[in-house]
Amino acid sequence: MLTHADVWRAIDRLAERHGLSTSGLARKAGLDPTTFNKSKRATADGRLRWPSTESIAKVLQATGSSLAELVGLTEGTRPGRHLPLLHLGATGAEAPFDPAGDPAGPAWDAFEFPQLDDPRAFALEISGDTQLPVYRDGDVLVITPSAPARRGDRVLLRTRAGDLALGTLTRQTATRIDLTPLAPGAEHHSYERDDVVWIARVRWACQ
Repeated sequence: MLTHADVWRAIDRLAERHGLSTSGLARKAGLDPTTFNKSKRATADGRLRWPSTESIAKVLQATGSSLAELVGLTEGTRPGRHLPLLHLGATGAEAPFDPAGDPAGPAWDAFEFPQLDDPRAFALEISGDTQLPVYRDGDVLVITPSAPARRGDRVLLRTRAGDLALGTLTRQTATRIDLTPLAPGAEHHSYERDDVVWIARVRWACQ
């Protein structure tokens, strides 16, 4: 059972995961900046206050996190790991992945991140302003190939030609995969499934 301390610990850790204060996390979610302040977690007479389900839902949406991930942050701190890191500008026809879709070759750097349950996870650093307003130059995305991608998820897709495409998964059938680009006004993309090597979910965005 989750305790009052567990829930607030998870919110604190979620803010840290995204390089934010709790006030910054609230602001990112469109909430009053004081929503998650420590002074708001109990009344003057000691009665415990819990975050509302609405505020939790808004935080999860703003950070691209799932409820399961938030619950996972209530657990004890796990040791971090170094994820392979690729700069978006380094991708292209010769993108450094092996046939299984895993990072390979000398182009990869390293990015320290708390332990994940996906051994195939890697990181991608955004370069330039092509992903605005969702992601900015320098943002790091944590990609988890083993996590199933569902409609509405932000995903990274790799084609047989070696191209990488970042967007929102809008449709996935037996024959086609459709992505909506993150940049407003950009052309939507539809791919033949046979032309797609893999599609992986964007698990975290470190901004």
